[in-house]
Amino acid sequence: MKLSMYEASIPLFLHTLENLRVILQKGLTHAEAKKFDPGVLVNSRLAPDMLNLARQVQIATDAAKGAAARLSGSEPPKYDDTETTLPELIARVEKTINHLRSYTSAQFEGSDERVVTVNTPRGAYSFPGLQFLRHWALPNFFFHVTTTYALLRHNGVELSKADYLGQV
Repeated sequence: MKLSMYEASIPLFLHTLENLRVILQKGLTHAEAKKFDPGVLVNSRLAPDMLNLARQVQIATDAAKGAAARLSGSEPPKYDDTETTLPELIARVEKTINHLRSYTSAQFEGSDERVVTVNTPRGAYSFPGLQFLRHWALPNFFFHVTTTYALLRHNGVELSKADYLGQV
């Protein structure tokens, strides 16, 4: 059986975003239980020159909705990147989940060969859709989700690999 581009992307994004929501909620619960400002977690970094947790979540959600839009030939919704609290970041993840649920497999037909262009500060990159998904969209998405997990774990939130992987 051939795996469709929809099946290779949307269910994977949804599953991982559901897990990200749980991870962020555990961060909020941890801060409340330990009686410290959850903003400490939102602004945490693993190194001084890296983006903070809020930006990691924003980029992860942008990566998922942007990949879905590029592959389906539609426009992604624009988010303002104004989240400064864990509840706001959780709401952003939920908004992204709801958006991704609106896609159908028919919208992804032919997207494995459709040329996708990504504009970055370093330049524009063009790929056939399958290459874009495998070598750009999924690695970028997982990088930012994993970094969010690492930031929370580094700050004492009791997380395990099972939280990251979720229910299979």
